[in-house]
Amino acid sequence: MKKLVFAAATALALSAPASAADLVTKAPPLAAPPAPAWDVAFGSAITNDYIFRGVTQSNHRPSVSAYFEPRYNINPNLQLYAGIAGNSIDFPNRAAAEVDFYGGFRPTFGKLALDFGVWYYWYPGGRTFDGLGGPETCTNGVFSPFGGCNTAKNNASFIEGYAKFSYNITDAFVIGGNFYYSPSFLNTGADGEYLSGTAKYTWASLPNGVTPYISGEFGRQWLGNSDAFYGNIKYADYNTWNIGFGWTWKVFTVDLRYVDSDLSKAECNAFTGDFTVATASIANVTPINTNGFGSNWCGSRFMAKLSADLTVNTNLK
Repeated sequence: MKKLVFAAATALALSAPASAADLVTKAPPLAAPPAPAWDVAFGSAITNDYIFRGVTQSNHRPSVSAYFEPRYNINPNLQLYAGIAGNSIDFPNRAAAEVDFYGGFRPTFGKLALDFGVWYYWYPGGRTFDGLGGPETCTNGVFSPFGGCNTAKNNASFIEGYAKFSYNITDAFVIGGNFYYSPSFLNTGADGEYLSGTAKYTWASLPNGVTPYISGEFGRQWLGNSDAFYGNIKYADYNTWNIGFGWTWKVFTVDLRYVDSDLSKAECNAFTGDFTVATASIANVTPINTNGFGSNWCGSRFMAKLSADLTVNTNLK
């Protein structure tokens, strides 16, 4: 009898570890850690021409840019962000850099993504060209035979508020819209509103990892009356559009794009104060462009851009 009891106890003891191990094996896996709340996006680009809403900001010459954007995810559907960006430019007032400060929040609702914020454009290093002295006081260094010349304030900095949306119709096809408002666009005294619609189609990635896409935008810029420095004129409202093809590979993007607007050369000159024009024409004399100079800064243009965009949590971990 004692042998039987001992054998039974031994069997129970030997079976205990096996039962415990079995329980561990069948336990549910640990939950994945939550995504980090903080992230940072940053990148840089080079383009043959920096065009902003149909108007060159770099005198149709190459431009480089970079940005740095910390982000905080309150939850998976709401992100706060702030950033700083810079572009090389070539302005009539001789400013050579654009430094941008911006911030806002991005809520998402399923396939709908929204973006609300404020953007400040700072153009340091500008000079005043009021056209009240010799030709050197004109941006373009020459007086028109019809009277006057192109002028520019030393300070072209301004602020805009914006609201954007994008909606994924499918995983490949996305549409969007943008609205911007400034009480004094480019510090001209004229209020400005910009409204545009966008569309983008992205194909499946190729075997080599390249992902091609096609995209376009059509927008309208409304502009009010300038202040006394610019002659109290009503700037022309205008349409602008672009269409392009590009591809991404890892963190790099190549974008090839056609850009245009419907501003005439006279309307473009009145708006920009182009410093490259030297010859006036009676054909370009209008109520808002009495000096007769005509600018090609708002005409059709082909753009090529190479950029790199990264985020800390995605690319550096």
